[in-house]
This record gives sequence, C-alpha cells and structure tokens, in this order.
Amino acid sequence: MAIQDLIDDFSYLDDWEDRYKYVIELGKGLAPLSDAEHSDETKVQGCVSQVWLVCESDDDGAHLSFRGDSDALIVKGLIAILLAMYAGQTPSDILAVDAKSIFERLGLDEHLSPQRSNGLHAMVSRVREDAARQLADAQTD
Repeated sequence: MAIQDLIDDFSYLDDWEDRYKYVIELGKGLAPLSDAEHSDETKVQGCVSQVWLVCESDDDGAHLSFRGDSDALIVKGLIAILLAMYAGQTPSDILAVDAKSIFERLGLDEHLSPQRSNGLHAMVSRVREDAARQLADAQTD
C-alpha cells in the first residue's frame, strides 16, 4: 500500500477512534518475522514496546524494503505505516522523505502518547540510518 493511499484512507475516517482501529488493522496485516529476526541486531532502541525492523535490498542494492514486528498492536500498525512510507525506495529517496509532515497529515503526532511518538520517531531514525548505511556502502563499491 502506498503512503498516499493511507493518507486518503485516513481522510475518510472522521474521528481518532476510527483511525486508531484502522492503524491496529494495518498492523494485523503484517507478515510475521522469524524467531531469528527477533534479535538484538534488528531491535529498535528508543521504543517503549519491543520493535524489530529488518532492512532488505533488491538484487542490485538500489532499492530498500523493510519488514517489522512489535509486541504491541498499535505499534504494529505504526510499523505498517512506516513500511508504506519507505517501501521499495532508493536510499536517497528514503532520506528525502519528510516523515514528520506525513505523520501530521495522518494526524498521528497529535494523537499518539509522547512515548509512542518518540518510538515512532526512533523507528524513522532507524530506517534513515539503514538507508544512509546502504548509500555509503554503494558509494564505496
């Protein structure tokens, strides 16, 4: 699902309770990570809930995709939104995404608790770090 589709879907939902339910439904659609992928290496620091993000690149390393999991339903939904924001983009494109603006358009920043908001921003930072690392690796090849 593309981020614009999510923004459109959110615009049809009148109140935060409906949006909250939708975020949880998005999270239920995530493919599970393997036990091995629930590791310290994939764990996102700075989240109150347990969060794991796996970064993968296509065969030529030009595009990245992410998979993730959490022990909290709402956070799984936030991961699904994150995956929609960054799916299949180049590292440069990922670094250019204005996540704060997207979260504002979705109404997330104003409705998430400070802890959830900090966790969401920690996930964004992790994705950006992965993209920057991939970009640096590509430039040294």
